Amino acid sequence: MLIVGLTGGISTGKSTVSARLRDNFGVPVVDADQIAREVVQPGKRAYNQIVEAFGSEIDDLVNESDQSLNRTSLGSYVFGNRERLAILNGIVHPAVKRAIAWGIFHAYLGFNRMVVLDVPLLFESGLDKMCGIVVTVACDEDTQLARLLKRNQELSAEDAQKRIASQMPMKERNYKSDIVIDNLLSLDDLYASIDAVVSHITPGFWITLLDLVTPIGGLSALFTFILRRINDRFKSAKAKTE
Repeated sequence: MLIVGLTGGISTGKSTVSARLRDNFGVPVVDADQIAREVVQPGKRAYNQIVEAFGSEIDDLVNESDQSLNRTSLGSYVFGNRERLAILNGIVHPAVKRAIAWGIFHAYLGFNRMVVLDVPLLFESGLDKMCGIVVTVACDEDTQLARLLKRNQELSAEDAQKRIASQMPMKERNYKSDIVIDNLLSLDDLYASIDAVVSHITPGFWITLLDLVTPIGGLSALFTFILRRINDRFKSAKAKTE
């Protein structure tokens, strides 16, 4: 089973691509954003850790109506503050990774040809190492900022820029990816690009069948991991010299 890593900066259109893959092609999608919301629900271990870590620093961290986290206040506090953002990620990421692993295993049990791993921080979290192919959705920075402000109207321009700046630069993300989908034109153009990518990367029946057979599947996963590590080191070293 091919694991396709899908990533992209905030408000570049990644969710639209993910929905197209799921709804139009029936590809199972493991959505890290959705998982991240689920693991911080009241009563969950990550929720309790966040309240303990940030409760004394953010007055309105918890919504009084349902005791859920005030994601807007939490986001405004950590974005632009690398130290506190690292603490938040250290709480949320392990819980998310465990849920992602289960989602991929579930797709494997369903005999799917491929599964999409939809993760905004794919490279930052190291989850790209388990992906056979990495696809990035991109646009220019002005378009990205305009889309973010339109989508999250509660954000100021400064807060929006902080959120963008907290992520890997788009140029670096594009460079590390195998395929880049440029989302600057119309929705129809975006759909045409997605359809072409799906046609290009979907494994054949016999390849999928062989990959499902142990130990071939395990060896394939190990080879992918090693190849990704080599590729990441090469591209990181090359980027520093440019």
